[in-house]
Parts: sequence; C-alpha cells; structure tokens
Amino acid sequence: MKLPIADTATVRAYTGVLFRKHRRPLVLIAALHTLAATAGLAGPWLLGMLVDAVTGGTTAGYINTLIVIGAVAVLAQTVLIRFAQRASMIFGEEVFAELREEFIEKVTALPLSVVERAGTGDLVARTTNDVNKLQHAVRFGVPRVIVAVVTISLTIVACLFLSPVVSLAMFVGVPTLLLVVRWYLKRATPAYQRESAAYAVLNGTITESVEGARTVDALRLGRRRSARVDADLREAFEAEKVTLRLRTILFPGIDAAFVLAPAAVLLWGGYLASEGYVTVGAVTTIVLYTYQITGPVWELIFWVDEIQVAATSLARIVGVQLVEPDRETRPGTPVDEDIASRGLVYAYREGHNVLHGIDLDLAAGERLAVVGPSGAGKSTLGRMLAGIHPPTEGTVTVGGVPLIDLPLEDLRGHVALVTQEHHVFVGSVADNLRLAQVDADTAALERALRAVDAWEWVQGLPEGLDTEVGSGGAALTPAQAQQIALARLVLLDPHTLVLDEATSLLDPRAARHLERSLSAVLSGRTVVAIAHRLHTAHDADRVAVVDGGRITEIGPHDELVAAGGDYAALWHSWQHDAV
Repeated sequence: MKLPIADTATVRAYTGVLFRKHRRPLVLIAALHTLAATAGLAGPWLLGMLVDAVTGGTTAGYINTLIVIGAVAVLAQTVLIRFAQRASMIFGEEVFAELREEFIEKVTALPLSVVERAGTGDLVARTTNDVNKLQHAVRFGVPRVIVAVVTISLTIVACLFLSPVVSLAMFVGVPTLLLVVRWYLKRATPAYQRESAAYAVLNGTITESVEGARTVDALRLGRRRSARVDADLREAFEAEKVTLRLRTILFPGIDAAFVLAPAAVLLWGGYLASEGYVTVGAVTTIVLYTYQITGPVWELIFWVDEIQVAATSLARIVGVQLVEPDRETRPGTPVDEDIASRGLVYAYREGHNVLHGIDLDLAAGERLAVVGPSGAGKSTLGRMLAGIHPPTEGTVTVGGVPLIDLPLEDLRGHVALVTQEHHVFVGSVADNLRLAQVDADTAALERALRAVDAWEWVQGLPEGLDTEVGSGGAALTPAQAQQIALARLVLLDPHTLVLDEATSLLDPRAARHLERSLSAVLSGRTVVAIAHRLHTAHDADRVAVVDGGRITEIGPHDELVAAGGDYAALWHSWQHDAV
C-alpha cells in the first residue's frame, strides 16, 4: 500500500488557501519590492538622460543633479530591499512553521493500520526529503519569485513607456524561452515524482536493513540486501538522470534567449537612432534595461525549476492529508470492561486471511496468554484486540461497543498495546513518561518507574528524571528503553493491556523479575500477554494456542498440559530447552 499523492488541482487549491491566509504579508512584500524595483529603474533611465544631455550639450549642474538623483535612488533601493527581504524571511518562516506543524499533526494522526501497511520508507521520505525541499521553496522561492515578477513587469513597462518601437526587440527571445520552458514543464512533474518515489524506496530499504542488521547477519542476507540497495540506487540514479537531462536542455535554451534580446535591441535601436526615430539615450536605457532584466528572468526560471521540485514534494505532503480514516466514530458507551470478539477475520491483503473466524471472550480482570509458532497470527490477534486494525470481518467489542466505533482518545483509555518495538523521544526522561499522562507529577512518575524496576537506574542518571535522552542525549540500553515504554503504560492506566512480547529485549532473569513487578501493578486489569516465554502462560488464568490464524486450544495451563495437545508439546519442549 502506498500513501496517496495529491493531484495538481488539489495542490493548487491548497496553495491558494495558504496564500489567502497570508494575504497581508504577501501584499506588504510585493509593495516593498515594487518600490525597490522602481528605485532600481532610475540608474539606466538617468544614464540615458545623461547620454542625450551630453550629446545635445549640457551644464555641469545638470549632470551633478542627475548624479545626486541616482545616489538617492540607490540609497532608497538599498533601504527598501533590506526591509523587503526581512519581511520576506519572516513570511517564509511563518508559512513553513504552519506547514510543518500541520504536517506533523496529520502524520501523527494517521491510522496505525495505514502506517504499518505503507511501510517506513515512503513516510520517512515525506517527513525528511520532501519537507526539506518544500521549506527551501517557502523560505526563499516565494519571495524571490515575487521580486522577479515585480522587477520584470516594471522594467517592461518602463521600456514601453520610453520607446515602444525599440522595446519590440526585447521580446525576440521570448518564443525560444516559451518553447523551452513549456517543453520542460510538461516533463518535469512526472520526472520529479519518479525521483522522489525512487528515493523513498531507497530510504526504506536502507532503514529496514539497518534496523534488521542482526537478522540480516543471522540469516546471511547481506548479499541479498546489498543487491536490493544497489537495485534501488540504480533506479534513483536513472530517475535523477532524467531530471538532470531536462535541466541541461532548459538552461542552455534560456541562455540562448538571453543572448538574443540585448543584441536585437542594440541592432534595432541603433538603426532607429540613425534614422532619427529615437534618441541614442533612449536606446542606451533600453539596452541597459534588457541586460538588467536578464537577472530577474533567469532567477524566475531557476525558481520555476525549484518550484517544480517543491510542488512535487508538496503533492506528497498534501497526499498524507488525503488518507481516508480506517474507522468511523459512532455513539456508544461500554457498559462494562469485558472484551469479546465474534467471527474475527483479518487480511493484510485481500483474499489472504491471517485470522479465520476467531471467537474469544475476556472477562474483566482475566489474564490470557497467547502462544503459538511464529507466523501463526498472535501479534495480529493482539492488534485486533487493541483496536489497532479494523477487522476485515467480524467485531471486537468492549462492553458491547465495537472498538473501532470509539474515539481514539477513549479507545486508549480502555485498551493499550505495548510491543517489543519501542522509541525514546528527544527530551528528558520525565518528558518521555508524560507522553502518556501530560499532567503527571513527580510522585506519579516515580511510582510508574518503580513498577517496572526502573527507578534505581533513572536516579543514577546525571540529572535523574530531568536527564536528556534520545538522539544527542544520554544513551539508554534497549532494556532501559523498553522499561520507559512500560512505565508509560502504567501511567496510561487502561483497564485492558495487550503485551506483545513486551519484555523480549530483556534477558530472561530481568524479564521474569520485571513481569513479577508488573503483576502487582496490573492487578485487577485484563491482560493479554503474547509471548514466546511460556512461564508467562504458566502464570495466566487461561492460555490460548494460536496456529494458522485460529485458536486451536484454550483453557487453564494445567488442563492443557494434561490434555496432551499442542500446548503440552510446546510446554514440554520449552522446559527441555530451558534446562
């Protein structure tokens, strides 16, 4: 499953809304740059007047007056550009800050089922590469485009006012310019989309290879993963070659148009001046304007290229907002804390069911251990019971209300999932814990850490709870990071907990000790423990054996061992391995 990409109409509509929200600063920027560009027109105009004055005869006072006016114009342009650039930078920062906050809000609100099916590569690329490309365009591109458009427009108006006949030669390169740019724009968007998609796939492959380095090493998959990275690199290289080829045609075409215009003005204007239709000063002014306009036109074309890249990135970022919710909240209040599933079926891909018609009842306060071979569907069942994925068929209810009908905030107050995956966010230990309970005081944090046997090592950190952890902070071991995740669970305080091998990264002795500590904290709560260490099953009220997406056995530990079925075989095998 790929995350959607917004079409051109959607991107334009989104951009229009964004600019309308910031209309006032945009008008201010345009006004300041218009005044600065007007002041910038004074130099060639005054030089043309000077040429005509010297040709016809003039006084030193007149020349000095023109020089003073020119100096004032340069000073005015400098001051205006300073304030215009300041306003432009503030505008860019404010708009990008809004875009970034909105994007992060949308990303964190994505349905977990969508995130898991889409994979990490595409989402990581959108939150890094695409955001970086967009921020460059917002901060610098939009203001520079405004400057270029205003300068070009005013320069053309000045030329036409001075001599419409001579000014006709300025446009001799326009047909070449339009043909090249049109040719480029027609091909740029799909080419840049291919490039972005290629880098998204490459990011995903590298990220997964790094995160699964131990598995790659254990299964001797190094060559296969290297070959996969090489293949993705080749696709990224080929995609970037296409965009580079487009630029190698675009830029020389623009240069050709720029060379034609001043030469044409000089030749045509020289002829008209020799025939007495215009003055030499007018021709001089228009030639200088033609050279002067080259910079803004070039910058405009440059930003057309950059904005194509940014527009592609914006389409991918806006596409995140187009993800349909995987559930619809409906009214209903659970009457109790019992969890039940009926006819539960789930398929990650249509027609390939992972779970097959599971019926299961969990009484409030019960502890259920879910065991079975790898790939049997244990973790998928856990996600269903935690309301992470909407069932393909059937229902999972709490107190008679389907989990997927509850608002996410209410759902997490009923059921929470803790997996073997964990994350330590940049910030203090206290900040990491308060993600589960924003208003938790120090005493509550201490109780949660004591519950998971983490209080002693947290006290031993340089600044205790205030110690910075995560990227750039104090390094935590995988076991410590997992204890932080479990402490968040204690603070979240739901009535039903799904632990998907939540202690797998701890050594057996530490895991056993942690689970004993947790048992006091979890007293009175419903607990579904998915584990490969069968001592968890031994301590549970009931054990469910999952195989092939079905519950093949369920009952108390002693009864299942006595029955001599699949669970008994697993138990005896585990005891033998433990010895």
